[in-house]
Amino acid sequence: MDKQQRIRQILYRQHLTAPADPKTVLQDLNGVQAQFLGNARHGLQIRCSVPLPEDSWGDGLVKSWSVRGTMHLFAEEDLPLFLHKDRSHFLRPVDRMKADKFIPLERKRYFAAFLVKCIGGGIEEREALKAACMAEGLTEEEAKSVFDPWGGTIRYLCESGQIAYKVQQKKAFRLCPDFAPMEREEALLEMAGRYFRHFGPATVKDAAYYFGFSQSAVKELMKKLPLREQVIDGVPCYELEDGQDDFPDIPDCIFLSGFDQLMLGYDKRQSPFLRPVFVSGIFSRAGIVMPGVLFRGEVAGRWKMDGGKLLITLFAPLPASNREIIADAAAYTFGPVQISFVEP
Repeated sequence: MDKQQRIRQILYRQHLTAPADPKTVLQDLNGVQAQFLGNARHGLQIRCSVPLPEDSWGDGLVKSWSVRGTMHLFAEEDLPLFLHKDRSHFLRPVDRMKADKFIPLERKRYFAAFLVKCIGGGIEEREALKAACMAEGLTEEEAKSVFDPWGGTIRYLCESGQIAYKVQQKKAFRLCPDFAPMEREEALLEMAGRYFRHFGPATVKDAAYYFGFSQSAVKELMKKLPLREQVIDGVPCYELEDGQDDFPDIPDCIFLSGFDQLMLGYDKRQSPFLRPVFVSGIFSRAGIVMPGVLFRGEVAGRWKMDGGKLLITLFAPLPASNREIIADAAAYTFGPVQISFVEP
């Protein structure tokens, strides 16, 4: 297998050349990262077989912290998987059910229960919940913990499977259905299996980067999966075979989302889609993953909407004919839009 064959397989398995329904896409890809919901929607839409309704994402979806301890959009039925037992990602004192510098444990427990009661009673939006807690006696100092902007008691309730974010732009919550969290090893094997089936062929380093695990931990998981090894450009890569042996051609152009799984799924310095010299054009020092322009299997630039205009920043010069291909893909993806290319 060569690099081009590997790219064809990955694009197919990530539903970029084999669109599917939203729930299938999310389950196959272990969800999509959703700190910015617009990115999640675009990343899902470019993989879906039908347009997402303007006011809906599809039924049975939730948003919560999962892979790498980051916010993801995923299928509700995967709550037992992503909220499995003995998760080990970093949580601050304000994100746990323990006293912190803002609030004692007894008060935190009280307002955690009060939040669940409010959400169950129909008070769902974050600001309305905060107002209800303040009316119940929560102090401004205690609110720094309970409504910490990066988590707080809200995160504790999500991590413990009591509530989840509703899938919408305005921050709001819903109760989770009753579920039994999976055992840690069973859950990790399921997530690793999905990874090597839908991100593979991938290296050990790729998987370690994606999950935020050590390479030794990844190797232990790999021992328990029926993986096939292939050497690509001298590097061992692994996949969980899906019986598919004929893959579509690489498309001319795909407008990836910010924090796209195609960028997050592989070690950024060895990505099959991104030259090392262009890494800083997609991965910012602030931890932002920019939306990339995938041109014939390689990220050739990044894009953003600016006042209704599509701004495309190229990483290397492209002939006019290639810019025309990108412009045609933009019209197909976004509809009629004014395009401006920024040359390197």
